[in-house]
Amino acid sequence: MKSVIKKSLLAATVAGIVASPVANATNGFFSHGYSTKEKGLAGAGTAYSQDAMAAATNPAGMAFVGERLDLGAAFFSPSPRSYTVSGTPAAFPNGADGVEVESGEDFFVIPYFGTNWIMANGTALGLSIYGNGGMNTDYKAGDTPGGAGVFGDGDAGINLEQVFFNISFAKKLNDKHAVGASVILAGQRFVAKGLSNFGAFSLDPANLSSNQHSYGYGAGLKFGYQGEVSDGVRLGVSYQSKIDMSEYDEYAGLFAEGGDFDVPSTYNIGVAIDVGSSGVIVADIQRINYTDVASISNPIQQLINGSCNPAPAFGGTGPAGAGCLGGAAGAGFGWEDMTIFKIGYQIDINEKHTFRVGYSHADQPIPEDQTLFNILAPAVIEDHITAGWTMKVGDSQEFNLSGMYAPSNSVKGDNPFDPILLPPGSPISQVEIEMAQWEVQVGWAWKH
Repeated sequence: MKSVIKKSLLAATVAGIVASPVANATNGFFSHGYSTKEKGLAGAGTAYSQDAMAAATNPAGMAFVGERLDLGAAFFSPSPRSYTVSGTPAAFPNGADGVEVESGEDFFVIPYFGTNWIMANGTALGLSIYGNGGMNTDYKAGDTPGGAGVFGDGDAGINLEQVFFNISFAKKLNDKHAVGASVILAGQRFVAKGLSNFGAFSLDPANLSSNQHSYGYGAGLKFGYQGEVSDGVRLGVSYQSKIDMSEYDEYAGLFAEGGDFDVPSTYNIGVAIDVGSSGVIVADIQRINYTDVASISNPIQQLINGSCNPAPAFGGTGPAGAGCLGGAAGAGFGWEDMTIFKIGYQIDINEKHTFRVGYSHADQPIPEDQTLFNILAPAVIEDHITAGWTMKVGDSQEFNLSGMYAPSNSVKGDNPFDPILLPPGSPISQVEIEMAQWEVQVGWAWKH
């Protein structure tokens, strides 16, 4: 009977992960963590693995978690996501001076699943399925002055969803050290609306704002090491390759290189230090290399610095040129690489209960002169405050809970279109983007 229940839960969870929207934009568009236990520690876990979701951070850790099955879901809210215009823009975006316009769609459910088996030769074989990241905005035209929409084309926004199937292999070198590797099969889908007026800068305006989903698929690798280097001190490192995704044909006129939108490479370095008989301090440094991907890191200034000859409405005869939307050097969101610092503390209160707290900090990836296009993707979060709890249920099960709060942060910068469209000396409008977040994640685990 227990086997039937587990198989039914597995089928339901996998189906939910594949079908559910993923909008956990916390460190750029990457999640701040994956397993419920890890999220209670602000995502730190490269050197300290505790469950079958460990491979999402460091596949080597699967050698130490034993045979188990973990599943659960996050209840996530990125609210508010908003923009505010100061002054009067010459073209985009639509807004009254000082009036905040908020995005809708403020609540998402994000399932996860992980399982780990120990083979006869001691090798750990695992499968972890999770939403890697995403981004969502939905600005209703009726919420903008005059009802024209953010960019004068009605309702505007994007939805990016990513799911990873992580097949991991880990092997202990001895009782204290292990290495691991993962094959990652990735899927993503994207939809955009309300962007047709950017057609003046697009090499393929028919595939710029199509209001239909486009799908991309790819594969990558992840490698890791984890080990106890001295009594009570563990180290971990991991690296995930850039994942080359198939192109979004329906958005070949939006993203650089004809619709290319890959998943950037990342790496982690972590340490875990035992504190007394029942506590541990964990700390990670994570690097996300957004500059791996042109459509993410190319600046919007490609549209106006001579790389793109726009349509006559914007002073050109085009559109033509590598810097135009969809071009080989096409404009993008202008994101910079991120380095995230994470620290957490975990303590066993007694044999049944474990508590966790954590904090992470990073400089958000959006420069001040890139705020206009990032109305669609206001990923300005810098801090995460987290807590977590585990309750053992009998000898083979446990309940896990974590919570996260990301305080509101904003970025404000000049509108790049105003200097080329307004008479010299005219006041330049500014665009401010803002976001805050909260999340509660629950999970259940069976240990074999």
